[in-house]
Amino acid sequence: MTSVSPEPGSTVDGFLIEERIHQGGMATLLNVSRAGSTMPMVMKLPKIGEGEDPAAIVSFEMEQMIMPRLSGLHVPAFVAAGDFAVQPYIVMERIAGKALLSRLPELPLPYADAVDIAARIATALADLHRQHVIHHDIKPSNIMFRPSGEAVVLDYGLACSDLLPDLMQEEFRLPFGTAPYMAPERLLGVRDDPRSDLFALGVLLYFFTTGVRPFGETETMYGMRRRLWRDPAPPRKLKPDYPLWLQEIVLRCLEIEPAWRHPTAAQLVFDLTHPAEVKLTARSEKLKRDPWSTALRRRFNPDLKQPRPKASLADELASAPIIAVAIDLAEGSTALNEELRAVAERTLATLPSARLACLNVLKLGRITIDKTLDEHGHNKHVDRLVALRNWAQPLKLADDRLTAHVLEAIDPAAAILDFVHASHVNHILIGARRNSALRKLLGSVSAKVAAEAPCTVTVVRRAAAEKPTRATVENEEVS
Repeated sequence: MTSVSPEPGSTVDGFLIEERIHQGGMATLLNVSRAGSTMPMVMKLPKIGEGEDPAAIVSFEMEQMIMPRLSGLHVPAFVAAGDFAVQPYIVMERIAGKALLSRLPELPLPYADAVDIAARIATALADLHRQHVIHHDIKPSNIMFRPSGEAVVLDYGLACSDLLPDLMQEEFRLPFGTAPYMAPERLLGVRDDPRSDLFALGVLLYFFTTGVRPFGETETMYGMRRRLWRDPAPPRKLKPDYPLWLQEIVLRCLEIEPAWRHPTAAQLVFDLTHPAEVKLTARSEKLKRDPWSTALRRRFNPDLKQPRPKASLADELASAPIIAVAIDLAEGSTALNEELRAVAERTLATLPSARLACLNVLKLGRITIDKTLDEHGHNKHVDRLVALRNWAQPLKLADDRLTAHVLEAIDPAAAILDFVHASHVNHILIGARRNSALRKLLGSVSAKVAAEAPCTVTVVRRAAAEKPTRATVENEEVS
């Protein structure tokens, strides 16, 4: 292995080193360029000299394995890697946007700003988890934002993938990470739970809205282990104006047991972007920490120390999808809506962590001025929300698994598709009425949704009149 000087003017495999931009404890970052390429690039070199931490080498190996497998707007584009036999390095896209670290002097941020940041990071985490990767080091210095607004997650040295060997787990017994953001289960050696990333995001959201980290700055193992039994001070104790729905989300992210947090990052995005639909529990109104008697019971409760059943990351995400059901409340839709409910019930029966979003579109006129009240003086929007709740009542879903949404739009199909994209919906259930010459000419809402949705679509259609008790179900996987 050759020794490479990080000085400007050096070259490594055709990459020209322009300037050193960061010297960390485990790696050095350099701005680089290459003839024929206009992409801004950065090279990462591990610290491998005499006396350097062996974990730096192992984490760099993990990053070299993981980064080529990642794609999309939420990760830096991978360019090249160098072998340890000659010169180890990773070259990746240099993100042109702003670093989240630059916002620290402004803390605490306005609630709306902090929630927007957290939602974008949670969206990035949902994308990472879908690609079988858990990051394990979510913190401000590892987040940047593209000029177009998407959050980009950096530094995969502590990450793991259920498709690859976990070298950090195999070679080291002590947990590696950033102490203030480390999830309790990480201290017990658990590295295969994506909800560890949600805990770290909860720490970040708490910090950005209060200006205080929930577990302080301690980096001793004993100090970190306290979070196995001790909850943080509720944000409302620090800021009396803290929104109830936001405290509900933050404290749910910071639950000691992973099973008590949001099942997936996508469901966390849903709550952050639909605050009116967040189901409030006792968490939302807490003004002080749990009593010491509760903390002591947790401390000597062995449940968290028990190894949980192994499951692939893909299986865990698949068990907690967001399902949207589009319901037509017009006269004459009762029978079809009953079939939709039957299909929803069968689907939800196998998915105990799934969330159901009931949708209806209040169609607006293109030219006319639409009235808020109907001919009986009732608010149309409110009446439809009530009707959606009534439709879902026989499903007997817990409050935190059910939401209702009335979308006001000129184009119902476009409104449904916009909701699906914004809310990271995994599966759409939608009814289709009998064919008619006009529907064939203009196209139906269900046909457009099935053709353009980024997820699985189940179209439920009433059978012919002579067989009124049956419905046909058509599944379309739309990529």
